[in-house]
Amino acid sequence: MKNKKWWKFVLPIIIAIKVVVIVMAFSALKSAEQTETSEKETIFTSVKIPDNVSFAGEKMPLEQFDIKEALDRELLSNSYFHSQTIRYIKLAPRYFPVIEPILKEMGIPDDFKYLAVAESGFNPKATSPAGAVGFWQFLDVTAKEYGLEVNKEIDERYHVEKSTYAFCSYLRSSYNKFGSWTLAAASYNGGMARVQSQKARQKMSDYYDLLFVEETQRYVFRIAALKLIMENPEQYNFVVRENEKYPFIKTREVEIKGSVKNFADFAIEQGINYKLLKDFNPWLRDDKLIHGKNSGIKMRRN
Repeated sequence: MKNKKWWKFVLPIIIAIKVVVIVMAFSALKSAEQTETSEKETIFTSVKIPDNVSFAGEKMPLEQFDIKEALDRELLSNSYFHSQTIRYIKLAPRYFPVIEPILKEMGIPDDFKYLAVAESGFNPKATSPAGAVGFWQFLDVTAKEYGLEVNKEIDERYHVEKSTYAFCSYLRSSYNKFGSWTLAAASYNGGMARVQSQKARQKMSDYYDLLFVEETQRYVFRIAALKLIMENPEQYNFVVRENEKYPFIKTREVEIKGSVKNFADFAIEQGINYKLLKDFNPWLRDDKLIHGKNSGIKMRRN
């Protein structure tokens, strides 16, 4: 009888221990499976470098180890900067239709549209610490040299179309000087004088044979990497559906002659608000226009 009473107390404890052991074993197995799955999901791989790459019709000499590694660096940097690169892919349908016809009209290779991505990330309002402004990041002096109006009321560096024409004029001048689109691109970053001095100093005439400061050294490779990724996003593991991209916004242009006392009142008269007026026309730098020339202000077309 005593043995039976003893078992009445011990047996439930043994069963409870077995249940706990089974639960712990199951949990450990499940955790291991989850860890294995998680590890598979977070594996980072290198990127594929195409056998042939060109920029503006000029072949990149990938058979040279330093050239191949320089491109690899920019492909890695941009293919793993996910949030930024996805946004570039989304913004392309909004801005490429604006700048592509201008590049074509001015005889500039289409690849230079990716320079806008490298310079400003498709931001017409971009400003650098050095004072470069707008879609193409013009400095004040250079902008005026290429015909853009820059003052307290108007700054056409923020005007996408007009600044694109100025950009094309600069590139054409640089190409005429150097006879190379890659050197023209390098000069846009480092200046024509610097490119010319480095050519003379190093006794080389090809961008890929020249040593520049790091920013200029990486410049063409970064543009080429953005081109490769944005032309073939799925190859670099970016999946952006068409309905997720930002559409081109049709606008109408309202001509203004003379002054505008208050752009808030002007916007309301045109059936929009001040915020949208400034979003579409960031080149208007004040809330009024006193000394303006005949200009066209963009409005969203309903």
